[in-house]
Amino acid sequence: MSCAAGSVRPSIDRAVPALGGTVVLASLALTRLHDRRWQALTAFVGGNLVFYSAVGWCPASLVMRRLGMEQSTPCAKP
Repeated sequence: MSCAAGSVRPSIDRAVPALGGTVVLASLALTRLHDRRWQALTAFVGGNLVFYSAVGWCPASLVMRRLGMEQSTPCAKP
């Protein structure tokens, strides 16, 4: 849940897992329809998601930052 009720722009913190999940589902579909080697893409994305959760950045987040997306900020407690 977001603190800013009118916040429309997605943050990097939410976009990275969404992108990762989308690519994982697409690679699983490609594995099923075409070739088992697409599972390597699933492993790569999974590794990047683990890396992102541990360190706070991954190649996708760097690209998103260059494209102008902002990192989310924690909500101030009243």
